[in-house]
Amino acid sequence: MDAPHRSARTGEPSGPGRSAPLLLAVPAALGLALVVLPVVALVLRAQWSTFLVDVTSPTALSALGLSLATALAATGVCVVLGVPLALLLARLRGWAADLLRALVTLPLVLPPVVGGLALLQLLGRRGVLGGALDAWFGVSIPFTTAAVVLAQVFVALPFLVLGTEGALRTVGTRYDEVAAGLGAGRWTVLRRVTLPLVAPGLLSGAVLCFARALGEFGATALFAGNVPGVTQTMPLAVYAAFNGAGVTQGAAVALALVLVVAGVAVLLVARAWRPGRTA
Repeated sequence: MDAPHRSARTGEPSGPGRSAPLLLAVPAALGLALVVLPVVALVLRAQWSTFLVDVTSPTALSALGLSLATALAATGVCVVLGVPLALLLARLRGWAADLLRALVTLPLVLPPVVGGLALLQLLGRRGVLGGALDAWFGVSIPFTTAAVVLAQVFVALPFLVLGTEGALRTVGTRYDEVAAGLGAGRWTVLRRVTLPLVAPGLLSGAVLCFARALGEFGATALFAGNVPGVTQTMPLAVYAAFNGAGVTQGAAVALALVLVVAGVAVLLVARAWRPGRTA
């Protein structure tokens, strides 16, 4: 086999092996541009002279506070419901595990507006369960703050489940078996062994879950509506601004930039908590 050609100046290999990265650089640069340039456009078109006024207006602060509160509540619900689901997925094998995983990850492939419609058909006043809740208890969930949280849980839960399940599969069951062999009960094993071992994956999943809930729009708009102070989150406030309601377009751009900064911060935190990260 012929030895690879080397550059006369540097002595490094030349030929097809060297040209491949250059060929990949063009589509890579275009892909990066499609992600970065829209954000740059937001920065360039922001009205910096009124930025602080825009992001501190009553409507903007209300939307920001509601977004943070509902995203935190949705993340808490996802942790309570998602950890048992992840444990079940990690322990199951065969077709049952595949079917359950497909059901859990379904919100990732569904358009969010379909999720909102599904929630409305389930919990609306004429829904499968909503009609009974309204008739028996006088409880109506749609177009309330609780509806915002439920919509966020629907779209964000898969992020926590998949992240935690991946950590559980990586850790395995050997430490659990050792603890059980030493006489520890199931709850003790879960609390003292399993959860501490998967904590990085769980925290990373929770952070991504929070980020997804913070940016949720479609399911919230259909199931919860867009009522300022009640269901109008930051994404809905941005949308309302460009339809001539609630806030000015300058405030919409300002809120969008706040969401961008929050998203970048959340992703950096998630990367810092990534399981197995050493640097």
